[in-house]
Amino acid sequence: MCKLKKSFIIYLIIVIIPALAGSFYHIHQLLDEDFQKRKNHSKWVASIHQKSWDQLITQTVTSLDIISILVENSQQYPENLTALLRQTQQRDPRYGGLYLLDRTGKVITGSNDFLSNVDLSERDYINTAILTQDTIISDHPEILGNGQKVIGLAMPVFTDKKEIHSILVAYLRIDYIQNIMKVLTPDTKLYIVNDDDKTIININTAAASSMKTQQWVVVPLELLPWSIKAEIREFQLSSILPKMIEFLIGILILFHVLFLLVKYILLKRQAAKEKAQNEAQKLELVGTLAAGTAHEIRNPLTGIKGLIQLLSEKYKDEKDQYYFSVINKEIKRINEIVSEFLILGKPTAQILEVLDLRNIFIELNPIILSEANLYNVRYYCLLPPEPVLVKCTKDQIKQVVLNLTKNAFESMPDGGILKIELKIENRSCMIEVTDTGIGIAEEELSKIFDPFYTSKDTGTGLGLVICKRIVESFGGTIQILSNKQQGTKAVITLPLDI
Repeated sequence: MCKLKKSFIIYLIIVIIPALAGSFYHIHQLLDEDFQKRKNHSKWVASIHQKSWDQLITQTVTSLDIISILVENSQQYPENLTALLRQTQQRDPRYGGLYLLDRTGKVITGSNDFLSNVDLSERDYINTAILTQDTIISDHPEILGNGQKVIGLAMPVFTDKKEIHSILVAYLRIDYIQNIMKVLTPDTKLYIVNDDDKTIININTAAASSMKTQQWVVVPLELLPWSIKAEIREFQLSSILPKMIEFLIGILILFHVLFLLVKYILLKRQAAKEKAQNEAQKLELVGTLAAGTAHEIRNPLTGIKGLIQLLSEKYKDEKDQYYFSVINKEIKRINEIVSEFLILGKPTAQILEVLDLRNIFIELNPIILSEANLYNVRYYCLLPPEPVLVKCTKDQIKQVVLNLTKNAFESMPDGGILKIELKIENRSCMIEVTDTGIGIAEEELSKIFDPFYTSKDTGTGLGLVICKRIVESFGGTIQILSNKQQGTKAVITLPLDI
């Protein structure tokens, strides 16, 4: 139950929480992108109508400029002006009416009779055109006599002395403009508003009040003090749903792979931990067994050894002496095995002292050199000139080195080279024991520190285990590097006493 709870917590941390956080962030990004896309579309629509309006005003002003020139040349023939205005309106469907006013704002003639003899001086845009002597457009719709909704545009006509002698007024049909705008963008709600944000024209919408509940893009007209408001379309879930599903599937796959990877690492660590615990239990079991039986084994061995010695003194026959030597050799071997068991047993209090490792190797050199001669091995020992001070026990360091050199000699039955090098690196020292023997296969390297594992016919499988235990008791590490038929290097690292 505890493991299940732990797995759920790991799953929650690695998969659920990151997936939710990533999804929320990605959805937020998608919503922002979708809104920006809809906003850009509305801005593009508004820009189309902006250009259309600016083109309409430019063409109207150009037409009025042409008419104003004809007005200057036809002042004495008003019937000709009436015909001209009527022809212009008939040829251009955007006009609801074209009128000529005197300088005070009273209608002189026009393309129709809807405003005959009407005084337009009270219209704001007419007064503004007279005062500013510039072309002015009305900021609100008007209704002609036929009920047609129009927008007025007034242009002063000047004399040679630059004085206003008449005013041309063009009324643009709102229904015509609306139809053009609907054709261009039939699905977008649009408003044309003045400086006071009052609606002049609305397209594809019933009432201006809906502006308060929608989001809009505002684009000002270049030639008029008006603006175009284009509605930003409402959000549609279907526009981002495929991307959301694709991202969600991808992120779930990714985090599940990560979860499986973490679970694999944790299981691997757990397996390594259990293996270490099993090894420790093995050593503890061996130690308990050794502590309980070692002395009991040695006592009868001592008696046997004494009796064999007495018998060897009584029976001097060469054949008997050979048998006695074999028995003594095996007794000695049993003693060595019991000694190794004792080292593997419960650790006893050690009296550590600071020693110069160079002196230990100087004491060991004659023993190692003698053994090297027996195996026809060339032996080299390289020591640094400065002291190498390590907190340890002399006998156990000697035991480790002799055990490693013994393994090296046994791996070189036909001779070779053995090199021992003592080095100082940073705050540690390194003991390297290198041979040119038969080496160790890769699959065996992972087992060499397992208790009772050995590749020798007469080995106990405890030598390297003892070496590792001794080195670790001094705060160091031991590592074996080897390849088959390429020799072996044992590297011991011990902390310096600084």
